[in-house]
Amino acid sequence: MMRLTAYGLRRALIAGCQRVIARRDELNRINVFPVRDHDAGTNLAYTVGSVLQCLRQPQPAAAGVVLQRVAHEITDSARGCSGVMLAQFFQGLAETLAASPRVTPAQLAAAVARGYALARATVAAPQAGTMLSVIQVLADGLGARAGTGDLRDGFAAALTRAQETLRQTRDLNPALRSAGVVDAGALGFVTLLEGIANYVERGRLARIGEIPADLVAAGVDITRSGDGPHRYCVECVLHAAHVDRAALKNALLVLPLSELVISGTREQVRLHAHVDEPAQFLALAARFGRVSLDRVEDMSLAVPPPGGRRPPVAIATDSGADIPLEEMARLGIHLVPQRLSIEGRDHIDRLSITTSEFYHVMRTSLVPPRTSQPAPGDFRRLFEFLLTHHASVVDVSLARALSGTLQSAESAATRGGVGRVHVFDTGSAATGQGLLTLWAAEAAQAGCEAGWILAGLARMRPRTKVYAVVRDIEYGVRGGRIPRGALTLMRLLHLTLTITLRPNGRLGLMGGLWGRKNIPERFARSVARRLDPVRRYRVIVGHCDCADDARRAHEELRASGRTIDRSWVVETGVAIGAHAGPGSLVIGVQDYEPPAP
Repeated sequence: MMRLTAYGLRRALIAGCQRVIARRDELNRINVFPVRDHDAGTNLAYTVGSVLQCLRQPQPAAAGVVLQRVAHEITDSARGCSGVMLAQFFQGLAETLAASPRVTPAQLAAAVARGYALARATVAAPQAGTMLSVIQVLADGLGARAGTGDLRDGFAAALTRAQETLRQTRDLNPALRSAGVVDAGALGFVTLLEGIANYVERGRLARIGEIPADLVAAGVDITRSGDGPHRYCVECVLHAAHVDRAALKNALLVLPLSELVISGTREQVRLHAHVDEPAQFLALAARFGRVSLDRVEDMSLAVPPPGGRRPPVAIATDSGADIPLEEMARLGIHLVPQRLSIEGRDHIDRLSITTSEFYHVMRTSLVPPRTSQPAPGDFRRLFEFLLTHHASVVDVSLARALSGTLQSAESAATRGGVGRVHVFDTGSAATGQGLLTLWAAEAAQAGCEAGWILAGLARMRPRTKVYAVVRDIEYGVRGGRIPRGALTLMRLLHLTLTITLRPNGRLGLMGGLWGRKNIPERFARSVARRLDPVRRYRVIVGHCDCADDARRAHEELRASGRTIDRSWVVETGVAIGAHAGPGSLVIGVQDYEPPAP
């Protein structure tokens, strides 16, 4: 075979992408470098999945144009370090072959060499034993056979060298050698090549076989949490008329970070990095253009703690829930954050902007922050990852009546997790949603199955109440939730509004407190009067940038004579805080029943 046509190229890429997606779970299992977060397969599957979507569209007659479309799509959709490197590799192919109606061996060799150069340039500190090692060997192998005139034989010979290099990655990196596995990104790339080679050799999309046993160690430890030096994985896109990538790289390398990858074009640059302070990283990137966020992921929650037993059910929720951080870590609760727009900049709740920073903006900005539910893709990526390690997922969601968050989760649940992902409407928010999530997580840790947990949540939902005191309804007026006339009236009367969440998830009037003195204590006493003295309760006191008031309310509740099993004080997130405003308090109480299978 002398040349590869547009039709043949399209079919070959489909075969390669299908093969990578089929290997997703295995790639996740051996992903121990640079961080043991076991998501390389999910990230690569998502990345090549975008290629498949692109290839389903009507294709032009020229092979180069096919690659241009693929490069554009994959650059926008790349996930993870390996996904970004793969995107740059395809960018190099597209640049070299843009004008080619067919691909010759010499052209392919030149294109792969360019792809290697671009992929390598994205990584701030390239290391041996990664996807880059395999791409380099592939480029060298194709270059050595470029003059033979037979694309099939040349590609097969280069693939053999790439497979040999893949096996060597295990010895080139101490982390891989210790785990007894090859590099997951390198294996993903070779898997793509094997799918392409299978089509080139046979001319048809063949059935996917098994990964050779010598490439996957049976005893890989996947119970350890991420052991990299930094906690968060950040991915964002930087938009500008012209981004000086060298200056950007030098500026970012001043920060404590690892796995920095810079890819894309002059006008649109994709950034990937592992950091401890996402907000600091994003603020520095914003000096070079407009930043749009893709994701900020807490890698410490990717897997159970050291020595931890993996329960059959994973518990997820969104940042509408107010949960003590220590309990979230202890119980392995996974969080999908809400999204924010503040003065034209995108933020991710609690990750790219802290709750305190959010309330500062509310106090000082003339333009109120805008909140939006997570996109279905945010949920889908988390669900896909969790299903590689758990039998099922229960997502404990913000009330349907308050947000489109639940609909996003439901949409994601229908994509690949049908029957295994269950979305539960808490009919609640903030501290109430947090209490229900804690109960579900305790049940999961006790080994309960998904059906039992869902039935228990339905039983606990009417036993979980939320009450709030709003010190200044101006913020609700600015957000359009409260009529402006009410603001004037309440200020004239010196009335502080108290509200509750109704069973349908909508806000309801609880009453009001006259005057301005001792609001936290009086509010706590009004909540305590609603509690049955003979029952046992759990309590979360949430505050909107008023920690001292929350402490006073918490102490008053503990001294009320009611039986309180456990209680916490937390910062209330943006789902409620954006409308209640600074100074508000939110108390969640739950008529507690210990979960037991």
